[in-house]
Amino acid sequence: MATRYQRTLATTMLASLLMAVGVTAFAQGSAPPPAKIDTGDTAWMLTSSALVLLMTPGLAFFYGGMVRAKNILNMLMKSFVAMSVVTVLWVLVGYSLAFSSGNAFIGGFSWAGLRGVGLEPQATYAATFPHQLHMAYQLMFAIITPALISGAIAERMKFSTYVVFITIWSLVVYAPLAHMVWGLEGTKGFLAEKGALDFAGGTVVHISSGMSALVMAILLGKRKDTSNAQPHNLPMTLIGTGLLWFGWFGFNAGSASAANGLATSAFVVTHIAAATAALSWAIVEWVVYKKPTALGFASGAVAGLVAITPASGFVGPIAALIIGALVSPICFTAIKMKSKFGYDDTLDVFGVHGVGGTFGALITGLLCSKLLNSAGADASFDQFKTQALGVGVAIGYSVVMTFIIGSILKVTMGLRVSEEDEIVGLDLSEHGETGYGEPGSGEEGHSVFGTEH
Repeated sequence: MATRYQRTLATTMLASLLMAVGVTAFAQGSAPPPAKIDTGDTAWMLTSSALVLLMTPGLAFFYGGMVRAKNILNMLMKSFVAMSVVTVLWVLVGYSLAFSSGNAFIGGFSWAGLRGVGLEPQATYAATFPHQLHMAYQLMFAIITPALISGAIAERMKFSTYVVFITIWSLVVYAPLAHMVWGLEGTKGFLAEKGALDFAGGTVVHISSGMSALVMAILLGKRKDTSNAQPHNLPMTLIGTGLLWFGWFGFNAGSASAANGLATSAFVVTHIAAATAALSWAIVEWVVYKKPTALGFASGAVAGLVAITPASGFVGPIAALIIGALVSPICFTAIKMKSKFGYDDTLDVFGVHGVGGTFGALITGLLCSKLLNSAGADASFDQFKTQALGVGVAIGYSVVMTFIIGSILKVTMGLRVSEEDEIVGLDLSEHGETGYGEPGSGEEGHSVFGTEH
């Protein structure tokens, strides 16, 4: 029979054991739970991904209406082929290079082939939707960025060379810039570490494509055939503008990565900037030409969307009005200057995306507020200097690398179609078909395979 001492000792040991278990259980219970899928956030990001993908067909219509009828299919194809080429690249290595762990300038290959990119939230960043959905959303950005460049080289670049160009450019230019600004796994990218703000792609998308467009336009040289070089279908361009405007809500508001107040704020300022910039461009044309044009209205809307992109998660409605009002006269002036400098940026990619993206990135530093986004910064001259650093890196890197890529392709594959093919039109010479049929034939989508032209 146990003594009183033995019973007391046993009771004390049991109490200590129970206390230890309780403390452990409490400690485990107080630890933050692993990220779980939020159906609302997931639904919004799926929707945003679809909206951003729609922007590329929208871009095809936007650009397509501005070229001559003999080049409409080629212009459309330059956007649509990017949807295929970049998707394959993104799955194989692009997403890994842009977002997996590496160094401050480029990711590694840990997610190559989407290995480890599953249906659970990615552990190293605060998301409440599947990792694979983040991959898909970012893919849509990667698709439209090289497609933007196509507007500067319209009506004269070989389609085969264009396909090789966007393949190399996506891996060598886009992926490193995306990593420097948005890389999520492991250490921050170079520009993120410096504190440069780019909510939805001012540097990564618009400055990189706009500056690369200028380089390619110079390397290609001017069009040989400038006869009747007016837009052939402005209603198509306006339809493209509407699709871009619509899809841009996914571009900017989706960058909040959640269905929350920040997404709402980005949504609202995106629309305000686009509407204000379209009106601002119309007013400029009223003053200069005495008539507002449909093409000018469309250009203004896109310029406003471009300029608000880096700022959309960091500024409020009044700031969006300011951005929209100022960007149009700035881009209008840049486009007017191209004739003086002698380069043939066919559809003004540099003037709208390069200049508009630069303006948007810089003014973000003067209008941002942490009251809207605690992850951002308050407006200051120091933040402006940080934004200027981001702009400088994006311009310098994209210009140098695009010049190298374009120069190599010029020597090896050749950049331009022949003068004869340019005069005939790239639809026939590059694709063997026409968009509207031969004049007076009543035929549409006329194929010329097996015939001479």
